[in-house]
Amino acid sequence: MHILEEKIRHARAQGRTALIPFVTAGFPSRERFWEVLRELDENGADIVEIGVPFSDPVADGPVVEEASQRVLKEGVTLRGVLEELKARRGMLKAGLVLMGYTNPFLQYGLEKLAGDAEEAGVHGFIVPDLPYDESSGIRELFAARGLALIPLVGPNTPKERMKLYADVSEGYVYVVSVMGTTGERDHLPPEVPEVLSRVREVFSLPAALGFGLRSPGQLAALPEPLRPDAAVFGSALLRHIDEGGAPADFMKVWRA
Repeated sequence: MHILEEKIRHARAQGRTALIPFVTAGFPSRERFWEVLRELDENGADIVEIGVPFSDPVADGPVVEEASQRVLKEGVTLRGVLEELKARRGMLKAGLVLMGYTNPFLQYGLEKLAGDAEEAGVHGFIVPDLPYDESSGIRELFAARGLALIPLVGPNTPKERMKLYADVSEGYVYVVSVMGTTGERDHLPPEVPEVLSRVREVFSLPAALGFGLRSPGQLAALPEPLRPDAAVFGSALLRHIDEGGAPADFMKVWRA
């Protein structure tokens, strides 16, 4: 079992939803980011998704996009993030996933990326703009280093397509709640239960729900058998941090 799957299964065995906060690398500042990461790790994060800043983040909403633009201006780079993670390897309990786009990964060099990510203690990647049909080479390269390529599925993903991902994926499946970009929403779209039902039928991996989560009440509104194994939240957390809030306080709400 991949370590990312283990993290979520462990949380579920404790009778709770696994927590997967997302934070843009270098946000809200290059120095403060590492404090945020530590605080998330110490306050219940089972996995942390670190967003790799990119100038054209097509899957990200305004909050994450603004965060990316800010840190890029401060000189945050993928290389720098990996070097800092290498220096801190073994200091975090949570699983680590890098979420980013194909272009900067290709520019970095995929073989070097896989090797450096392994050395940095990264456990997986999410690449929103990488279609399944073009993913086999990267998936094999990552798998050789123990890195999971997390699949993204959503309301428009037919069961047949999900089966293709299910046959080759590790870690967990990221269920996108809505077609569109990331961002806070007051209510989950009505089609979410149906999407989660399809995911349960096809995948043996744990299901993590993201895009739009801002409070645990959104999950409580779902039928209990269809509630996800893990919750991914980013925009609401970034806004909380940017307004001066402590990550521990945000996590406390989700742990209650």
